[in-house]
Amino acid sequence: MTGVVHDNEDPGRAEASAGTGVGHYGARLSPDLRRVLAARSLRAFGDGYVAILLPIHLSRLGYDALAVGLISTATLLGSALLTLAAGLLSHRMARRHALLGAALLMAATGLGFAGIDSLSPLLVIAFVGTLNPSGGDVSVFLPLEHTVLSHVVADENRTAVFARYSAVGAIFGALGALFVGVVDWLAPVLAPSSTMKLLFGLYGAIGLVTFLLYRNLSPRIEAGADSPPVALGPSRGIVYRLAALFSVDAFGGGLVINSLLTLWLAARFGLALSAIGVIFFVTSLCSAASYFAAVPLARRFGLVNTMVFTHLPSSMFLIMTAFAPTGWAAFGLLVLRAMLSQMDVPTRSSYVMAVVKPEERPAAASVTAVPRSLAAAVAPLLSGWLLTASSFGWPLIIAGTLKAAYDLALLRQFSGIKPPEER
Repeated sequence: MTGVVHDNEDPGRAEASAGTGVGHYGARLSPDLRRVLAARSLRAFGDGYVAILLPIHLSRLGYDALAVGLISTATLLGSALLTLAAGLLSHRMARRHALLGAALLMAATGLGFAGIDSLSPLLVIAFVGTLNPSGGDVSVFLPLEHTVLSHVVADENRTAVFARYSAVGAIFGALGALFVGVVDWLAPVLAPSSTMKLLFGLYGAIGLVTFLLYRNLSPRIEAGADSPPVALGPSRGIVYRLAALFSVDAFGGGLVINSLLTLWLAARFGLALSAIGVIFFVTSLCSAASYFAAVPLARRFGLVNTMVFTHLPSSMFLIMTAFAPTGWAAFGLLVLRAMLSQMDVPTRSSYVMAVVKPEERPAAASVTAVPRSLAAAVAPLLSGWLLTASSFGWPLIIAGTLKAAYDLALLRQFSGIKPPEER
């Protein structure tokens, strides 16, 4: 499949997208896409185990659920501000340089958590670093990589590329969640605290490998001379409305990030770390499968309809999980939720990139990502306080209700605004 040059499209982008062949999943990918996907896979593996490791590590250091929520809030708030800075400066910096800087920051974050136990310095590292307590990708990497992907593929391939990007993240995140069981497996020969520090060190090493991958990105990922990145212009109204709605969804998601779900599962059902890792492994695999299912659904029913009518029932499953009588029942409901809840991820990313002009994409990616991160940053502190007060799943109920409200509002406001491939 060859790329199509639109009237406002960078010819370099069309040339690059002609070689991607991503309309069908078995086709070849360009070298730049392969490097971005490889970096996404490695980071997802690290995020997958760190999201589960973080609360257990902090608990072993003597900190309670409120402290875990505080650390989680610091990480998400810092990521939001860093992403905002990247968006504001996107027209002044090369995309490759921004990605290289983020990779070095990831390396420093892992080393900091491996070597420091005091809460105050950990809060500082969490704020300025890239640690991700959600298990998904909410860091500065996300808008930067989204911009690169959108730049090097044609419109008809865009959703499929985002689905693949999200799927490899989910698959390797699942492997990371399963890998966290190494803490229990090595307990007879190595103290859990030592294993945890080694795993944070591994997270830092992943940042260095990611740096090497980004170093080899080609000049094609940069904006062309005819459409350099600019601040939001004609698309400002649409982007701000989307950002506001995404913030509601993100606040709900922040209440049930993996780090806090880990605490709830352990407190409510007495599950071991390895068992919780298996739960997140299975749910992440289900999410990975759902990313690919989102592509034909989006082609058949449209991006907005796919986002809404898959996400809405998943919110109901989340609410039901709070009332689960056993760990097995909670596991089953979380699996049902995972089969649907992430279909809006590639479709949402594709939709944002589709309804703005190519030169506005870096700014649009940051503007929609930053409010999400800010909203998600506040939520863990509230969730941690609720879990400290009671082991009942109040965060799950509140999260599901907010997410359902977001779905209905999104359908009402954006069902009539179509991306180019749906017109």
